[in-house]
Amino acid sequence: MDKVIDVQRLYAEIDGNEILSDVSFYALEGEVTAIIGGSGSGKTTVLKHLLGLYPVSRGYISVLGRNLAELTEKGQRALYLEMGVLYQDGALLNSMTVAENIALPLRHQGNIPEVLAADIVRMKLRLVNLEDTYYLYPSQLSGGMLKRAALARAIAMDPPLLFCDEPGAGLDPASLKSLDNLILNLKNLLGISVILVTHEVSSIVRTANRIVYLDNGRVLFEGSTDQALNSQIPQLADFFSVTRKKQN
Repeated sequence: MDKVIDVQRLYAEIDGNEILSDVSFYALEGEVTAIIGGSGSGKTTVLKHLLGLYPVSRGYISVLGRNLAELTEKGQRALYLEMGVLYQDGALLNSMTVAENIALPLRHQGNIPEVLAADIVRMKLRLVNLEDTYYLYPSQLSGGMLKRAALARAIAMDPPLLFCDEPGAGLDPASLKSLDNLILNLKNLLGISVILVTHEVSSIVRTANRIVYLDNGRVLFEGSTDQALNSQIPQLADFFSVTRKKQN
């Protein structure tokens, strides 16, 4: 399998404070890679680097085979079309209908006819089991439905790579399980690779093939989910045991 993400010796500072130190890991095509860690571990900073929101000042990041530090503005725009993002709060615009929100990436392209865009939107809504929400507004949706609508928007352009930033935040266990299963189904159906940033142990166990565990801005563990669950690394063992207790 090819690497869809390759990070080598990444360092990052914010206001003179070192946030990431010698971070190296990779994610494979067709897999779910979970980036996990406690509060302040650096996982959000890593995600923002992968999304190109933070420049690479020291180190190397390749996304879908492109070196982020060498991308031109045109190349960066082209790469963004191959990346979908499911944000923690969904980030849907309340002034627009669900359909209009999902159509935003398509309209941004500028060369997709309205009729075709409408068909694509309806197809994406079917994929996330929200066919009846086409004309509804985000305020009319439940929390789980909001996340699914946001997921439909994230895959509107059929990206090969999907980033999920705490997708289960605020969901009850049943809705969380439903969202996890939907992400897995879409991964298998569409051949998407997924980068998952989460603290939800149940989601990690259900969905992740590989785990990258960050602690104080460093990679403390990288390997399969089974290896992580059976790891004797104290911080990793504590993460799973403490988080499980909070969720039970």
